Amino acid sequence: MNMKQDNPEIKIIALNKKATHNYTIIQQWEAGVVLSGHETKAIREGQVNFSDSYATIESGQVWIHNLHINADVAYGSYSPTQKRKLLLHKAQIRKIDNRVKNKGYTIIPLRIYFKKQWVKIVIALTEGKTNYDKRQSLKKKEFRREMRTIRT
Repeated sequence: MNMKQDNPEIKIIALNKKATHNYTIIQQWEAGVVLSGHETKAIREGQVNFSDSYATIESGQVWIHNLHINADVAYGSYSPTQKRKLLLHKAQIRKIDNRVKNKGYTIIPLRIYFKKQWVKIVIALTEGKTNYDKRQSLKKKEFRREMRTIRT
């Protein structure tokens, strides 16, 4: 999934930077999120945090857990980390569910952004990296950085 920042219809709000360090990304999907008005306003202001968030599939629906949206609410009880429903097609949900059950993958959010007026989340099917894999990724990243500095 290619996300260009120069696209005027897409405004990236937050990225899960640790996702590529801790997980190997298998496949990605774009999903809508069911939010209330004050949550949308808080996301627009950038008051969202991905730390320790993940998604699960419960009775044919995808739910995101621990997505911290710091909304100022003057009324009622509001939990910033409550689970929120993600909107995907049934075929996509079945495909994700099969892979999670059969292969033991994890579903994590990678980024949250506005696409026109809609809040979207990119979720990814991932597999945890071992410490060896993490060290190899850092070596590759450092090597690419050195090659860029040599070329310029």
